[in-house]
Amino acid sequence: MDIFVTAFTEAGALLVSFDPDFLSIVGLSLRVSLTAVALACLIGFPLGALVALARFPGRGAVILLLNTFMGLPPVVVGLIVFLALSRAGPLGVLGLLFTPAAMIIAQTILVTPIIAALTRQIVADLWLEYGEHLRSLDASPLTSVATLITDARYSLATVVLAGFGRAIAEVGAVMIVGGNIDHATRVMTTAIALETSKGNLSTALGLGIVLLTLALAANAAVQMIKTGTRKQSSLA
Repeated sequence: MDIFVTAFTEAGALLVSFDPDFLSIVGLSLRVSLTAVALACLIGFPLGALVALARFPGRGAVILLLNTFMGLPPVVVGLIVFLALSRAGPLGVLGLLFTPAAMIIAQTILVTPIIAALTRQIVADLWLEYGEHLRSLDASPLTSVATLITDARYSLATVVLAGFGRAIAEVGAVMIVGGNIDHATRVMTTAIALETSKGNLSTALGLGIVLLTLALAANAAVQMIKTGTRKQSSLA
């Protein structure tokens, strides 16, 4: 029992002391995950909307792949990115392996299918509701996509937060491609794994509290957006 009390006490002291190393790890985690989510949105939003509205050969297979890739194993993604960025790989000349950029690439690959698949479903549902009206207005495909995405902005915000939750909690891929290098590529999840293995429970617990707080904040934001959307729909 004493070990838990000591670990929690030391973790609390670490949180309020604003330790530079601790803040560096948290800051890098946020920078990597937020950048990856932003890139995933730039790819996933238009891709999901395109698959929802366009009709082309193999569309069913694309939808199946998007839904399947939502559950991509992080270690497999990490291995693929590692092989691509290694010296013998096709992108080895860029020298990105064991850098934050490699971690961003891995997280972007993991989050993009989630963003795209959920966006496709949201836009497809809206098209069933507003498609006939947009066709009657002779709206162009680009205008239709912009209109539907604008109308679905609150639902898409929950998609972004879901992607962020996946990115910030990821450990396998970033461990492989980042190497967990101190003051370079060490993020919260990899630091927790390392500090726990070293028996430094206070640091691991402190980082765990921050990570859990971020996850709770993301989920709370999702619930608030959903509640606001329901109220807006009921008023309409």
